[in-house]
This record gives sequence, C-alpha cells and structure tokens, in this order.
Amino acid sequence: MNIIILSDDIRGHFHQSLGVAKWLERLADAHIENIISVPKFKGFKKFLTLKISARALKNQNISQNDAQKWLNNAGFKIPDIDNNTLFISTGSSAAPFCLALARATGNKCAVIMTPSVLGIKPFDFAVIPEHDAGKNSDALITLGAPNHIYKPDLENEAAKKFDYVHEKKIIALLLGGSDANYKIDSEWVIKNLTPLANNFNDAGILITTSRRTGIEADSAVKKIFTGHAEYLLLASENPDENPVPAMLGRATHVLVTEDSVSMASEAVTAGFKVGLLRVKRTDGALKKFFGYGAIRFDAMFEKMIERNLIIDLGNEPDYEKFLNTPEQKHNQDFNEAKRAAEYILKKL
Repeated sequence: MNIIILSDDIRGHFHQSLGVAKWLERLADAHIENIISVPKFKGFKKFLTLKISARALKNQNISQNDAQKWLNNAGFKIPDIDNNTLFISTGSSAAPFCLALARATGNKCAVIMTPSVLGIKPFDFAVIPEHDAGKNSDALITLGAPNHIYKPDLENEAAKKFDYVHEKKIIALLLGGSDANYKIDSEWVIKNLTPLANNFNDAGILITTSRRTGIEADSAVKKIFTGHAEYLLLASENPDENPVPAMLGRATHVLVTEDSVSMASEAVTAGFKVGLLRVKRTDGALKKFFGYGAIRFDAMFEKMIERNLIIDLGNEPDYEKFLNTPEQKHNQDFNEAKRAAEYILKKL
C-alpha cells in the first residue's frame, strides 16, 4: 500500500498524519510515497473553494470525473497515482483534497480531526479526538492527538542534538501560545515561569516555544531564562526547527501549557507524566454555553488526569512538588497513532 499525505503545512496537523502513516509502515506492507502541500487560499477564494464548492464532495456517489473537475478548479494538479493508495490528511483545509483525490483515482482516504464542512461520513476512515467527536460512532475516537513520537527513536534524536549527558534532572518546557481560547502573554510568562528559572538551578532546563507564542511572549521567555536554560529555541527566531523529539529523549520531567493538545499528547506518548500549566482563558459566554473552546479540552485533560498521564499544576504551579522525584514518567502503553493505524488496517 502506498500512502500519500495531504498537508496544509500546519506542523501540528502534519505530525498527526505522519504519526499514523509511520505506524502503517511499521505494521503492514505500506510505504509513504509522497507528501503533498495543498493549495493555499485567502478571502473569498478560500470561502468559495473550501466552504461552498467542496460541499459537492460530500455526495457518496460523486463520479471520478466530477472529483477531478473539483481538483482542477481548485488549482490542484493530480499526480500519477498507483492503485492501492491511501490518502491521509489532518484538519479542514487539506480534507477536501484528500477526499477528492481518493474519489478521482478510485482509492481510499483517511481523515484526522473532523473537517468543518465535510464531516467524516464521506471518508473511508476517520480518526477523531474525543473532545471533538460528538456522536461520531463510526470513527476511531482518540484520547488527545495522534502524533509522530516514536519512543525507540528519542534517545538517538537527543544524542544528535545534545552533545552532553547529565545525571541531574532535565526539565523540558514546551510552551504553546495564544489562540481563540487561550492567552499566553509576557505577563503570564513573568508570573508563572520566573519561579522555575530562579529556583531550580540544579536542574537542566530545555525550552521551546511554538509559532503561536508570539514575539512578545518569546522575548519575555528569553529574558527570564537567559543564563538559566541549557537550551532555548524560540519559534519566532527559528520557526522551522522542531526540537521536541530530542528534548523528550533527554528529559526527566516535562511541562506543557494547556493550550497545546498536540505537545501534551506528544509528551504523554513519549512516556511522560506531564505537568500541565494552566494559562489565561478567553472563553466567552457563547463558547461556554455551546461547549466550544477550552472547556472541551478540559474534559480531555480530566480523562488524562484520571488515567494518571497528566498532573494538573493549576494556575499557581507547584514546581517543587512536581520536580521532587527523580523523574515523572508513566508505564502505560499509550500510543494513539498506533491505535489509529491498527483501526485502518482492520477496516481495509
């Protein structure tokens, strides 16, 4: 089986697709043939292509010719595709291309996360995080996000990036950023991270931020941890580098901000009992009333806490208590990308 990943070039989305695809390679006679970036649209063109015309793809009986026309109209050149190909995508922007390619070439398609316009019914396979699942009983429901973390590779990743070995504690701090539900600004950084920088000089601190963190918060992180952190990579300065696997391969303790389901899921998959840092909320009354936004993620984190995969450090994190052990790890078999691959192979 050949696998083609359709990517919207959002790192977190790509890592979900890649994680499932890699496990298909490990478990079956499968090969990642290609990774294709889908066209980017703005304004009315985006609305017309992805919100309006893409609705035609929901028709279960759409013809190969009509699927090809949709791709042509969207400015997508169909590559040469072999039979027995599986298309995989994550997120709403790549999903129409994933579905259209499968229908245009007579192959299968898998979607990760629920596409806002298409839903999951038109797809052959659907992998949906529990906080986004609703009543989609036909899908594989995951706890958190499937991801590309593969535990046997982490030590090698660490060895390539860090040319030293410590016997002391190593804290990996993974910082997300602001979005429609959460806010991480310089005020939050100063209040919540200064105690970590000042009070744990006997530990090694490795830090990375995300593209959502922003220049203001990145600057505050840099100011606080300069001279305290052994490794600091700011996404605003190095947007294309991903040090997370190497950091997880070296760490004894991992701290993640609650806005990033992806990074929390990656750390849990790597075997860590993750310290969850609460951040500012932007939830309005409508979001709370209809169940959108951060409260959906709260339910997911509560289940992870119940399974002893996450430790909630609250709004005033007790670093001393969390770090007062040689390491914070769990011994559970937790890998949602592997489970997703097994689900696809069972249904094929």
